[in-house]
Amino acid sequence: MKILVCIKQVPDMESRFRPDASGVWYSEIDMAFRVNEYDEYAIEEAVRLKEKLGGEPELTVLSLGPDRVVEGIKKALAMGCDRGIHVQDSASQLKDPWQIASAIAASARGENYDLIFTGLQSQDRGSAQVGTMVAELLEYSCATTVIGFEYAEGSVTVKRELEGGLRAVVRLKTPALVTCQLGLNQPRYPTLPNIMKAKKKEILTVPVSELLHEEPRTVMAGFYAPAKKGTGVVLEGDVADQVDKLIGILKDKTGLLR
Repeated sequence: MKILVCIKQVPDMESRFRPDASGVWYSEIDMAFRVNEYDEYAIEEAVRLKEKLGGEPELTVLSLGPDRVVEGIKKALAMGCDRGIHVQDSASQLKDPWQIASAIAASARGENYDLIFTGLQSQDRGSAQVGTMVAELLEYSCATTVIGFEYAEGSVTVKRELEGGLRAVVRLKTPALVTCQLGLNQPRYPTLPNIMKAKKKEILTVPVSELLHEEPRTVMAGFYAPAKKGTGVVLEGDVADQVDKLIGILKDKTGLLR
């Protein structure tokens, strides 16, 4: 059995985002990076499956991006993955979801993976398209927003979270791809012995030019911060006075209550 986990390295969401010189993405100056949160659920679920099956499956982790994404691959290896694939691309931020999915599918095609795990979406772009596109390109069955996962020989049963608090249970035949959501599991912290073991595991580097021959379907036109809004007003005094002040503000600012 062969399993693939696809991960992305994203900025720490507490970072201060600024447009880069081109104005189409954010500047990486003074940025801290981490593995995308949803992808950590995918790693954990894949490792749990490997452990449940007695360590028999071969578990590969793949990440597309510049050289810094190797740190994310190493974390996945320390969590329990067996080998890594770095699809090297110094301009990954300019690739649209279709191109990224095409590169991943090209790498996976011919490897005969039984299962592919991805995160629901990336925290920086948030398109939630790459996983489903990979499944389509590879002709795999697919389920998204997975918060429950069970494997049986030749099939998987997943619990999906839908809008409005609803849930659905779906059974898929393998080969299959699932996108993982918050609530599926609690990702483990890599232990020091496993971090040391990860240093000896293979990381294969493949230039994206060897995999990708697709033109973009969409192009990023601009990246900018929302316009700053005015500051709030704090009303003080008794409740009755605050109500009178609020009504006066609504009359002056919005023309309401006239």
